[in-house]
Amino acid sequence: MITVLLEFIIGLGGGLAVGGGLVAFLTVLGVIPRLMQLSKTGHLSRYYQTVVVLGSLFGVFLSFEWFRFSLPEWTLSIWGIAHGIFVGMLAAALTEVLNVFPIITRRLGMEHKMLLFIMAIVIGKISGSLFHWLWFVK
Repeated sequence: MITVLLEFIIGLGGGLAVGGGLVAFLTVLGVIPRLMQLSKTGHLSRYYQTVVVLGSLFGVFLSFEWFRFSLPEWTLSIWGIAHGIFVGMLAAALTEVLNVFPIITRRLGMEHKMLLFIMAIVIGKISGSLFHWLWFVK
C-alpha cells in the first residue's frame, strides 16, 4: 500500500512538473496565439484549445504501459502526417516567436517569401515523420 501511494505521489508530482512546463512554454512564449496569427486561423481559437487539451490527455493515456492497441498499417501514414504537422507547426511557431525566421529570411533575401519558407520547413517535418513511421516503425 505504501508503494502504491508513493508511486501515485511521484507520478502526480512528475505530471504536474511536466504539465506546468508545457503550459508555461505555450503561454509565456505565446506559441499558440502566434501560430494562429501565422496561419490566419484566429477564428478557430476554441478548436485550438480543445485540441491541445484532448491531445495532451490522449498522450497521457498512451503513455500508460498497460494500454496497447493495434491499428492497420495504412493508419501509420495518417499518424505520421499528424506528428509531422504538430512538430513542424510547433517548431515554426516557436522559432517565429523567437524571431529566428525574420532574421534568416532577411539574410537570405527572402523577406517577401516567409510563408513559403515556413511551409518548406513544415513539409520537411511531415516528410521526415512519414519516413520514420513508414520505414522504421514496424
